[in-house]
Amino acid sequence: MKHFIPAILAILLSVNAGAASLITESEAKLPAAVEAKSRSITRGPGIRVISPDPATTIKSPFNLKVAFEPRGGAKIVPESIKVTYLKAPAIDLLDRVKPGISEQGIDLANAEVPPGEHRIQMSLEDSEGRRTTTVIKLSVVR
Repeated sequence: MKHFIPAILAILLSVNAGAASLITESEAKLPAAVEAKSRSITRGPGIRVISPDPATTIKSPFNLKVAFEPRGGAKIVPESIKVTYLKAPAIDLLDRVKPGISEQGIDLANAEVPPGEHRIQMSLEDSEGRRTTTVIKLSVVR
């Protein structure tokens, strides 16, 4: 029996955990929120989208990878992270991405999003109290 345990474990680990619903069909149908424009120079942490490339159209599911870049020796405060789908009313996505959040960023495999244009606002704060907000625009096709 103990010879079968490694084989069984390998099979269980190879099973895909499935896709995580980041945005539902009904949420995508809500009216778009009016985006507040702001332009300011900040010394706050950076938010850089690694994947998917926001300049291209993507297919769902996709891997969402975002890097948090602290500046000046400050540290990212994980409790300050906010992730919001910009719809009217706004939809808090934090619980959906929480499994992939770390001080270094967000790494969420198999994020499912319906086809269409989607704007997701991310904000965070560093240990010096400096806040950064950015909007990620996703264009998803079937």
